[in-house]
Amino acid sequence: MPGRYPISLDLSQKICLVVGGGPVAERKVKSLLECGALVRVVSPEITPGLENLADEGRIDCRRRQFRPPDLEGVFLVIGSTNQETVNRQVAEEGVARNLLVNIVDDPRKGNFFVPSIVKRGSLTIAVSTDGKSPMLARKIREELEVIYGPQYQEYLDLVGKLREDVIRNVQDPEKKREILESFAADGVLGLLKEGRIGEVKEMLLNAYCGCGP
Repeated sequence: MPGRYPISLDLSQKICLVVGGGPVAERKVKSLLECGALVRVVSPEITPGLENLADEGRIDCRRRQFRPPDLEGVFLVIGSTNQETVNRQVAEEGVARNLLVNIVDDPRKGNFFVPSIVKRGSLTIAVSTDGKSPMLARKIREELEVIYGPQYQEYLDLVGKLREDVIRNVQDPEKKREILESFAADGVLGLLKEGRIGEVKEMLLNAYCGCGP
């Protein structure tokens, strides 16, 4: 089997269908909402969490069995039921319509895998074994969660703002490159790894002002 091509999708304002109403489906729905997707859920029964989201108007919830017309206007579909026949139907109908399809308990039925994710603000680290060992992917993700703590979100929030200012205001290409490289210098990243975010911010600001190394 050829290798897979990893991508990050922009799902903002795109209709994403989740077929299923259990805890796994709820996790998928919440992840899609975080990405700005318009989420449609089809399931006869749903968790209290999904019911709350429906009551708040945050998801389009259809309390019944899946029907092929549910795929109309859909960009991406996730099958997350405990019924193999339903999951198979979702996969076949979705793939036939050239949609992005993931079946949670058997990704081979669809056309994409969802990797194990470490998320720290704008930092996203994805781990995938192409479905061969989800347990290994989870173990690696857990290790990465320890290595890359919440301080990386603060770092990226500041670096993102400083980088925009540097690109906009620094005219000398060499000086611009020097400043941008200093934002990810070994000394900065070493302090960041140790969680010394206050010192990191000071170094970044000094570098931006031209006072740093």
